[in-house]
Amino acid sequence: MSAHFVRHTRHEALGRLVDRRLHRELAYIDGHWVAGATGKSFEVTDPGSGADVAWVASLDAEQAGMAIDSAARAFTAWRAALPQERSRILREWHALILAAKDDLALLMTLEQGKPLKEALGEIDYAASFVEWYAEEAKRLNAESVTSHLPNAEMVVRREALGVVGIATPWNFPSAMLTRKAAAALAAGCTVVAHPSSETPLSALALAELGERAGLPAGVFNVVTGDAATIVGRLCEDARVRAMSFTGSTEIGRLIAEKCAPTMKRLVMELGGHAPLIVFDDADIERAVSIAVDAKFATSGQDCLAANRIYVQSGIYDRFCEAFAARVQALSVAHGLADNAEIGPLMHERAVRKVEEHVADAIGRGARCLAGGRRHAAGPLFHEPTLLADVPDDALIMREETFGPVAAVTSFETEEEVVARANATEYGLVAYVVTESGARQLRLGRALDYGMVAVNRVKITGAPIPFGGTKQSGLGREGSRHGIEAFTELKYLCLDLA
Repeated sequence: MSAHFVRHTRHEALGRLVDRRLHRELAYIDGHWVAGATGKSFEVTDPGSGADVAWVASLDAEQAGMAIDSAARAFTAWRAALPQERSRILREWHALILAAKDDLALLMTLEQGKPLKEALGEIDYAASFVEWYAEEAKRLNAESVTSHLPNAEMVVRREALGVVGIATPWNFPSAMLTRKAAAALAAGCTVVAHPSSETPLSALALAELGERAGLPAGVFNVVTGDAATIVGRLCEDARVRAMSFTGSTEIGRLIAEKCAPTMKRLVMELGGHAPLIVFDDADIERAVSIAVDAKFATSGQDCLAANRIYVQSGIYDRFCEAFAARVQALSVAHGLADNAEIGPLMHERAVRKVEEHVADAIGRGARCLAGGRRHAAGPLFHEPTLLADVPDDALIMREETFGPVAAVTSFETEEEVVARANATEYGLVAYVVTESGARQLRLGRALDYGMVAVNRVKITGAPIPFGGTKQSGLGREGSRHGIEAFTELKYLCLDLA
């Protein structure tokens, strides 16, 4: 194992870090900062400028196994610790995350590209899960069962499952880690986490703060490197009792297949293809504001993004006109710019997919009311784009776009739009804008989604069970339900005769 070192990088903004120790380039295993076995590393670049941000250690399968060894050894003591002690450490981690908020947000913007204001919001969001589960650690109560047998006392309790493998995406590199890890740690499990290789710095900074908070060696490990190598090792090791993954449905299926031989518990937050339905009784300006927020946050790189916007015919033209004006006014800039509202996409593949979806929709008869091309700000920037009259057979109406392109189409009746909205393999979130209370309740029941937002966009947070139906995932994250996947029910029957 190697001592920590920092290579010289070219990115000037790293000089703004107050706490330079948060800029970590080595993996974290068993309380030590670890280089790749052969010294191999991979480059992390700023998608907004292309400048180097870091060279991060690339670990191999054997080192991933070492992290599992470490977590397995640490599990016995961490599980046995009083819930109050686990809670105290998580509360300290929460405090340290908030104290380092500016540095953590800066690192996130540099590696992920999102506007700094959004990055700051994500740090608050990430910290909220640590605080929530610090309290939930003390609430894993046993329950008494009314006995159906004579002279018997029956107790059911929740016990920590074991080592938990975590794989997180690049679009929310801090919040997705804490939402998973804090729940597992609160339950008494130990963690081996693999962050996306596009955005490993946020996870490594959180590991640094976790160590300062008092997480014992081996309890929380971060293994950087090739996803197939590391996640594959986590999937095949029988000591890893659960895998928690956020990412595409396609990769989720592969992980589920690899975990099947060891019968792991799976928690998966997968793809989304959210409909946003605007009825003609809606206030148009309010509906447009909801559409802008639901579509263009994180530059559209969000599984909750409204990918299909259905507007009732009575207000369709007025909505499109007002929406186009708002889309054209969005400011495209590097994430550290004061006026940034739309940042870069993560990589060239993402930009090409956006271009493909735009070209396909226009080729099928859609009208481009705003944007439509790459942006002059840089090679990974795309103009905020609005497409109207998009047919249901267009790619953008069938696939997750993950970019700043809004697709709008009209509908006539409630029954029609519910059928169209539900005609997808995905079922994460749906948005509804209407003033009718009865319709709000009807749509809440009729839409086949794990979450339904009515007349608002922001619905997530630590207290709510986040997750979807159909091909959008398994299980729930956040809330008291989010800790259940990392526990096993044990039934105890005592003879009193």
